[in-house]
Parts: sequence; C-alpha cells; structure tokens
Amino acid sequence: MASWTPLARVSDCPPGTAKELVAGDRVIALFRVDDDTFCALDGVCPHQGGPLGKGTLDGCVVTCPWHGWQFDVCTGENQINRQIVQPWFDVRVEDGWVLIDLERP
Repeated sequence: MASWTPLARVSDCPPGTAKELVAGDRVIALFRVDDDTFCALDGVCPHQGGPLGKGTLDGCVVTCPWHGWQFDVCTGENQINRQIVQPWFDVRVEDGWVLIDLERP
C-alpha cells in the first residue's frame, strides 16, 4: 500500500531545479524537470555518497556534484552503465504539495 508523504510545496521547486530533502529517515533528491514533471530519487549517490539533490539538473539528467556520476531522474538509470539504477519514488502533486510514496524502492 502506498505511503504518500508531503515532501515540498510546488511553489518552492521552480522548473529545472534539484532539491535535497529529508522524508522519514531518508535523504530524497527531488527534481522538477519542467512545469508538470516532478521526479524523486534516493538522494545518496551510490558511487561515494554524494548529494544528488545538490547536483546540476540538465533536462532529466542530474550530475552528482562530487564525482560527476549522472542519472536519469525519472528512471534512476546511470547514464554510462544502465545496469546501475538509483532507487526512485513515485511522485504526485496534490493541493500545491509534492508527495512521494516512501514504500516504492
């Protein structure tokens, strides 16, 4: 069963931005790809624990600020080795809030 958790206000996430947030006991990287698309990944890069939510977003690809690993924020796929997939969360927008399903990964 889904466990929808409020993560951020839509108004706090302009299009083309990344944010590092905490939900429950997890670090979450929230991305607003465009006006209507929000995506969320586990916020800790699998390479050496870099903060994906503080990375640079280019389209739907985030670059980890520590060592440059890149992930598709909608699918979690690493851009060099597609077998590396960062855990992602289902996202929805409701009443001006971005909600994530913490049960997803």
